[in-house]
Amino acid sequence: MKIKKLHFTLTGLFFCSLLLAGSFWHTPISKADKETIWGVDFSESQAIYLGLDPHETYSAIINDLGAKHIKIHINWDSIEKEKGLYDFTSLDRQVTEAEAHDVKLILVVGMKTGRWPECHAPAWLEQIPPDKRQEEIIHYVDTLVDRYKDSGAVEFWQAENEPFLKFGNCPTWYYKQNTNLVQTEIDTIHKRDNTRKVIVSESGELSDWTKAASMGDIVGVTMYRSTWNKTTETFGINPYTFLTPGYYATKSAFIERRYGKPVIGIELQAEPWTAKSLTESTLEVQAQSMNPELFKENVIFAKQVGLKSYYFWGVEWWYWMKTKHNNPEIWNEAKNLMK
Repeated sequence: MKIKKLHFTLTGLFFCSLLLAGSFWHTPISKADKETIWGVDFSESQAIYLGLDPHETYSAIINDLGAKHIKIHINWDSIEKEKGLYDFTSLDRQVTEAEAHDVKLILVVGMKTGRWPECHAPAWLEQIPPDKRQEEIIHYVDTLVDRYKDSGAVEFWQAENEPFLKFGNCPTWYYKQNTNLVQTEIDTIHKRDNTRKVIVSESGELSDWTKAASMGDIVGVTMYRSTWNKTTETFGINPYTFLTPGYYATKSAFIERRYGKPVIGIELQAEPWTAKSLTESTLEVQAQSMNPELFKENVIFAKQVGLKSYYFWGVEWWYWMKTKHNNPEIWNEAKNLMK
C-alpha cells in the first residue's frame, strides 16, 4: 500500500512539474508551420451512428474536403462477425479509393481501436477460453496486415488505440494483458511487414507517454481542449483548459530525447464532447465544446505545440453538420487548412 501511494505521489509530482514547466514555455508560430501535416480520423461506425452513408462520407472527405492523410479505425466485429469468416468489402473500398487519390493511411488494428465502445471484439470471442483470446486477436491482426501490406496507400500501422487508458466498455481481461498484447501485435506486424513503422497511442493529457515510447516506433497522442467529465458537471470547470502548449511540447521533447521516437497528434479535438451522446444533445449544447471559433483556437494551439502532424477527431460530425444541419463552417475551415 505504501509503495502504491508513493507511486501516485511521484506521478502527481511529475505531471505538476510538467504543467509548471509548460506554463512558461510558449512555442511561437514559425514559418515551419506551413509544413504541418493535417489529417483526419475516420470511423465507419461513427458515420453510421450519425445517420450518414459511410461511403459517401469517406468519398467526400477525400474529394471535397481534400484530406490527404486519414487514420481509419477498423472494427474487428465488423470484419470477422463469424470466426474465420472475413468481410473486407468496405475496408477494401476505402483503401482502393485512397490509392486512387494518393491518400496516405494509418490503419488502426486490434481489439480496442477507438470510438465507442472502444473495444470492438466480435461476440464469438467470449466463447473462446480466456487463455486463447489473445491468440485470436493476433491471428486477426496478422490476417489484416497481410491483406494490406502491399498497398501503397498504407503509411503506418497503429496497434490498438490508447490501450493503457481504462476508458470505454472493455473487458477486465483486456487491461490485465494489454502490455503483452500490444507488444505481440507489434512483433506480428513487423514480422509480416518490416517496411512500415507502428504507432502506439496514449492519452495526451493523462499519461507521460513513456509506455508507448518504450514499445512503438512512433508515439501518437491525443489533444483535447474542451471535454465533459464529473469535474465539469460538479464545478463547471474543464481541467484540460489549464494545459498549455508547453505541457505537450515539454513531454514531446522528453520522449524524443530520451527514447528517440517521434511524437504525432493522432486525435486533435474537433467535435463536441458532451454529457449525452451527440444525437441526444442539442446543437446549442454541442456548440459549447466545439464551434468554428474553438476549432480555430485548437488549430493555433496545435501549431504552438509544434508536432509535425495532427489528425482531427470529428470529421464525421463536420459532415453531419454540413449535410444534415446546413452548417458547413468547420468543414469549410478545415478544407482551407487542407489546401
